[in-house]
Amino acid sequence: MIIQLENDINTSQKEAIKSRIEGIHYMITEVNTQRNNYLVCVGKADFDIRSIGNLPGIRDIHRVSDDYKLVSSKWKTRHTVIDLGDGIRIGNGEFTIMAGPCSIESEEQIARTIEHLKANNISIMRGGVYKPRSSPYSFRGLGIDGLKLWHDMASKAGIKIISEVMQVSQIEPMYDYVDIFQVGARNTQNFNLLDELGKVDKPVLIKRGISGTVDELLYSAEYVFSAGNEDLMLCERGIRTYERSSRNTLDINAIPILKEKSHLPVVADPSHAIGIRRHVTDVALACVIAGADGVIFETHEEPALAYSDGQQTLDFGQSEKLIKMMRSTYDLREEFAI
Repeated sequence: MIIQLENDINTSQKEAIKSRIEGIHYMITEVNTQRNNYLVCVGKADFDIRSIGNLPGIRDIHRVSDDYKLVSSKWKTRHTVIDLGDGIRIGNGEFTIMAGPCSIESEEQIARTIEHLKANNISIMRGGVYKPRSSPYSFRGLGIDGLKLWHDMASKAGIKIISEVMQVSQIEPMYDYVDIFQVGARNTQNFNLLDELGKVDKPVLIKRGISGTVDELLYSAEYVFSAGNEDLMLCERGIRTYERSSRNTLDINAIPILKEKSHLPVVADPSHAIGIRRHVTDVALACVIAGADGVIFETHEEPALAYSDGQQTLDFGQSEKLIKMMRSTYDLREEFAI
């Protein structure tokens, strides 16, 4: 059960509500986010929900059978919209494209990427400054100095930044320089990190774990929401299976299923899903048709010279073509209500 409290609820009203809930032997967790105050109540006793819903101080009350209660669509019928400011929104009728290199490499690379994004009316640039690499000898990012340089150049151009945070200690130094924190596939079940991201007032995109289920992704989002942050996005980026002909196996089914199970925006990452440059466009278009609220993909002026993931990265010409095709496909999807 989820109880949404009135913003002006007083202490005596809240204590009366808690007393009534404890009286039916339900466990209470109080959740205070950047926008609302909730009581998440878990128990087995059957009762008339009206006996609680009529108490002073309650704005709304819902029965939610899912274990991931706050991110469930069973209580929030209107889908969440992430507002980044400057007219940039993600979710519920807005199709958002995020693009950029796997790794931030240099001032020149940042400038050329921003120029490409601006020419194609893209307002969110992806890129890594802390890179979790399989080999310790691979390029692992420019760190906070690279992020500061990137932020300075992007903010002047009106471009928002999404970048991966890998550990709790990175959140504070990154905070002033990112618009969206990204949780990578390897950290989807880093619950200490998820708890701390629940305490920030910036959006968080959570990628599906390398071998994670849809429900496990939703549990990860529940950690962040229950710690206080409602501005969440889910990302399908492919999972590891026995198939070896591509980097990962894109679970296209997950996109409509996540949108059915949750009120959170769903973003797809075709670059990491297939990992083969020549197939990224086809996979991206499939994600659009499947109902994704946005697509995040990798682009670099010269992929062959990219410090990381060049094999799955589109050059600027391919990127421009994909952007146009995705927008046309999205318009077609909306026209036929696919």
